[in-house]
Amino acid sequence: MLGVVISTSSNSRVSRARIATIAAASLALASGSLALAAPSQASAPAPAAKTVTGTHPEWATHAADQGTAPTSARFTGTVYLAARDQAGLAAYAQAVSDPANPQYGKYQSADWVRTTYGPTDAAVAQVKSWLTGSGLSVVSSSWHAITVSGTSAQMAKAFGTQIHEYRVQGQEAHAPAANVVVPAQVASYVLGVVGMSSNIGSHATPDSVKVNTTAAGAGSKTGGGLPTTATCSDYWGQKKATGAPAGYVKGAVPFDQCSFVPSQLRKAYGITATGLTGKGATVAIVDAYGSPTMQADANKFATAHGDKAFRTGQYTEDVTPAQWTNQDACGGPAGWAGEEALDVEMVHGLAPDAKVVYVGANSCEDADLSAALANIVDHHLADVVSNSWSEIMHTTDQGDMTKAQIQAYEQIFEQGAIEGIGFGFSAGDCGDQSPTAAATGANCQTDTPRAQVGYPSSDPWVTDVGGTALGLADKSGKYGFETSMGTLRSALSADGKSWNPLPGTFYFGGGGGTSEDFAQPFYQKGIVPSRLSHTLMTGQHSATAQRVTPDVAMNGDLYTSVLVGMTTGGVYSEGGYGGTSVSSPEFAAVQADAIQAQHGRPIGFANPEIYNRSRLGAFRDVINQAAAHHQAPLSNVADFGVIGGSLRVRLVAFGEDTSLQATRGYDDATGVGSPTASYLRSFLWGDWASGLSH
Repeated sequence: MLGVVISTSSNSRVSRARIATIAAASLALASGSLALAAPSQASAPAPAAKTVTGTHPEWATHAADQGTAPTSARFTGTVYLAARDQAGLAAYAQAVSDPANPQYGKYQSADWVRTTYGPTDAAVAQVKSWLTGSGLSVVSSSWHAITVSGTSAQMAKAFGTQIHEYRVQGQEAHAPAANVVVPAQVASYVLGVVGMSSNIGSHATPDSVKVNTTAAGAGSKTGGGLPTTATCSDYWGQKKATGAPAGYVKGAVPFDQCSFVPSQLRKAYGITATGLTGKGATVAIVDAYGSPTMQADANKFATAHGDKAFRTGQYTEDVTPAQWTNQDACGGPAGWAGEEALDVEMVHGLAPDAKVVYVGANSCEDADLSAALANIVDHHLADVVSNSWSEIMHTTDQGDMTKAQIQAYEQIFEQGAIEGIGFGFSAGDCGDQSPTAAATGANCQTDTPRAQVGYPSSDPWVTDVGGTALGLADKSGKYGFETSMGTLRSALSADGKSWNPLPGTFYFGGGGGTSEDFAQPFYQKGIVPSRLSHTLMTGQHSATAQRVTPDVAMNGDLYTSVLVGMTTGGVYSEGGYGGTSVSSPEFAAVQADAIQAQHGRPIGFANPEIYNRSRLGAFRDVINQAAAHHQAPLSNVADFGVIGGSLRVRLVAFGEDTSLQATRGYDDATGVGSPTASYLRSFLWGDWASGLSH
């Protein structure tokens, strides 16, 4: 029986402790042989009080201790309530998602999940009684979570340890002075306690970066012969950077492609050819906070590029500005506005008739992000959910993400699967997330101790969407080629005569790799090569087959960027964005189109069908063409003109995604590949792939 996760913080994301074992739900998913089980009706014997290890962080040392926090200092916290039969919940989620199972597609309502597998009313009341009995106030409550607030003294009374202040890395921080102790009357429900400590390291961040496209300057030439005005091509190879210094190949290198608009992407990925528009489907987008001009910006962007604005009621928002927290640490609404605009405009652009609901978390902390996801499944707000944010599971600052936090997320994903809701996450933009990549990467967490996959994207219950670099064959969007999303970058010297350094350093790359934390799920068996599933990213051999990511991939490279429109400081403008934050909403839109193709029937957790259809050629196998043919890297010149008095020109090499390699068949850079018109048409043909065995 699982119980409660407590997340308490005034400005923190998630407390971390060692991962002792893989979450039970993940093990269940990996086995592929679970029988459906009815929830346990018997009451477990009351346990003794339990010490929750890992709640006192390693950085909270005696030397850094500044003493007890003022008893009147206030904190908020979130208590996660767990299913009373976690194994049964996971088993049913797998059954309705597996085309080979008789229960496939027999989705249930949120109320059914709640009454069948959720905590009893008595259990919820008991947890509330414990919290309020300690003086804490209940701010909000659901069967997933109870949010509380209270003073430092009240928190100490509830959790059996005082909160102390610490001076760490020049920062003021707080943490429990010892591991939390949970009282006997609720210990049988308690899974773990997270978030009582300040966030010393990084937090969940958007997986996107804006391309600097604000350029100005006279039409003169540099010392090397390149123009000082920004230059880009309408399609791959249209314009050549004549006069550029020697790069990776002989002769002139193409100028970078201009940022793509949705009509080009629709054609490139076969959506236009199918006539599908996502009609009848709903896509939810989860980010932090919310932009007050989002719908107006999306409408302006769509009409400016030949598409239709949202119909009345087609776009809705679920945001609670009065409850927004940790804006300084998380970047606030302004820091997430570009991500929000990118996500909304990509979904609307590739599925223009789908409904879109934006659900803004109250911060970038796991507790608030998971609350936004729980809101979606509890009220069945959508058929597909796109998430363009991630974090790493193992850090030097915060330690390791707890098993409890993982299980709290997984319970939401499993409920979604039972309801027919699928979750997609961006794979990240730092390649293999190694310290080497983090040293030069534009979107890396610097507190990574080793190569690793991101989270929640690597969870076996979600679709991990990786990135590619897309080359167009003409201005309309005709597909030319794709390679893996991984770029080396060099800068043009001041005299315009050389690239520095050459070869370039790693700058941007789609995430992926072999998870050290999750066993191989049933849908990857027989498709993912053993050399990947049995080799960890540290190079160590794994006796057990492990989860490998990504699952699919779409365009996301920073130098094959997409155009995004947004209002900043009261002024609307458009600029290029790249990242797997592009890939995730792109694929969510494709899934909405697929739902329309099968007359509105939900797809639910998509991975089993994705891997089934990959065996029948529904995905384009993306490989690194240059590496496959032992050629110099594919490259181009990104010319942004004169910005701030300096000429900004970069030489970019593609397909250089750290240790991740785009090879034939499934690979750890692009998964099964990118979707095609055949993938969408397969849903028009009914259960085209559902009869395949695993």
